[in-house]
Amino acid sequence: MQTLLKLSRAIDRLNDFVGRWIIWLILASTVISGVNAVVRKAFSLSSNAYLEVQWYLFAAAFLLAAGYTLLNGEHVKIDVIYSRFSRRGQNLIDIFGFIFFLLPVCIMLLWLGTPFFLQGFRSGEMSSNAGGLVRWPVYLMIPLGFGLLFLQGISELVKRIAFHKGLIGDPAEKRVQRSAEEELAEEIRRLAEQQNKGKA
Repeated sequence: MQTLLKLSRAIDRLNDFVGRWIIWLILASTVISGVNAVVRKAFSLSSNAYLEVQWYLFAAAFLLAAGYTLLNGEHVKIDVIYSRFSRRGQNLIDIFGFIFFLLPVCIMLLWLGTPFFLQGFRSGEMSSNAGGLVRWPVYLMIPLGFGLLFLQGISELVKRIAFHKGLIGDPAEKRVQRSAEEELAEEIRRLAEQQNKGKA
């Protein structure tokens, strides 16, 4: 089990690394959108490539961050039902869900998505829109995204089984890690509250 837990920690590090960099794709998409709008209005120039690269970046951010989302417990759950169970019951539901739903769906989408990407890559498929982009980079996001999600599903399953055996603490507890910006905002809020109390 300790070997599996080491593997789990390695997968967690991988998805944490990917997730922390993927956020920049959202910024890139926003900047491209803004520049495209300004150029189109100011100079009456535009290209479908600018529009397509925005949804390429969005697709990459959405798919590649799926494993990171699962790692941090931010995925969608039916909390109305889930919350009625004990922590042990919730853990068993998680194990069941990973084995019978998440992992099989990831395997199926990897099975179907990989040939789809390879076909687009080999053919050099281009967008049908004038000035559009080559398609294979966005097709690549399907196997990459579901590959990362599959790995994180394995990691979460290992952690749930280890927790069930009493080998580790509860993996479902959210990690409370505040960024430097959040800590600064909290400090500013605290100082403002002290000043308001002093004035009162």
